[in-house]
Amino acid sequence: MRTGPELIKATKAFAVDSTVRSWWYVLSTAILLGASLAGTLPFWNLPVLGRLACSVLAGLLILRLFVIYHDQQHHAILSHSRLAEVLMRVFGILSLSPSSVWRSSHNYHHNHNSKLRSAHIGSFPVMTKAQFLKCSPAERRVYLFTRHPLTILFGYVFIFLHGMCLYPFWNAPRKSLDCGVALVVHVLIGAALVYYLGWTAWLFTQVIPHFVACAIGSYLFYAQHNFPTVTFEDREGWTYEKAALESSSYMKTSRIMAWFTGNIGYHHIHHLNARIPFYRLPEVLRAMPELQRPKTTSLSPAEMLRCLRLKVWDVEAQRMVGLPRV
Repeated sequence: MRTGPELIKATKAFAVDSTVRSWWYVLSTAILLGASLAGTLPFWNLPVLGRLACSVLAGLLILRLFVIYHDQQHHAILSHSRLAEVLMRVFGILSLSPSSVWRSSHNYHHNHNSKLRSAHIGSFPVMTKAQFLKCSPAERRVYLFTRHPLTILFGYVFIFLHGMCLYPFWNAPRKSLDCGVALVVHVLIGAALVYYLGWTAWLFTQVIPHFVACAIGSYLFYAQHNFPTVTFEDREGWTYEKAALESSSYMKTSRIMAWFTGNIGYHHIHHLNARIPFYRLPEVLRAMPELQRPKTTSLSPAEMLRCLRLKVWDVEAQRMVGLPRV
């Protein structure tokens, strides 16, 4: 059984992109997204439930295209295509995840995954039990708010509009110019929808799709690194491959949900080698026995509740615990 650098080296055989296949996934998803968004508009006289169905479908397709964008930003697909870079940067602005902040924070997250002292950058913050008990009441409230289920549910507002756009632009306008552009473009699109087509068009075409995509995306990112058997390390005991396999989950989903999430559930493999295209991740799991016994999560209500209850890292118990244990 391969371990350490030898295991990472073995994954490199799968880090090969098929340009035709990648473009097919990009364009087919974009076309389906365009069609579903068109179905949310009032021109077709669809019933409210029909427009709502198109709206939810659009949100799921935004989620899928976001994972494709995420892969392109990792240079896992279409790394040499200038057209793909331009299109994905535009999508990053439209999806409230501009390339400047996404690429820097997400790459940092990959390089420091599960390190206690820097786990908050590009991810949800993690305090130890001792740190939490030493904090002031105000600091505790802020910390718990960032990990609260409602904060994740309303990721559209708190994580994407604020965290990915407003906050970085406010703190570094020149460095995060595309974050300001994303905010302005989003507001202008919303205003145009309300002015020309009415508030229902704004609700079905912009608000619900973004709400669905951001809520699911926020929870996926949370649960893939905040689950009952996750481990966190100080810098001294940390290794890249250990963090990938012990601090990143494999999320079991249906085939339909795996399609909409772009196989992001194979998160332990993705963290082991982020250059593997999303459509090859199941192939890696089948081919490498070392990766077939991962730490798992799922989208079942009971499993989601177990993940959402976790609040701090208990150093003595070596596990995440909820507030009653604190």
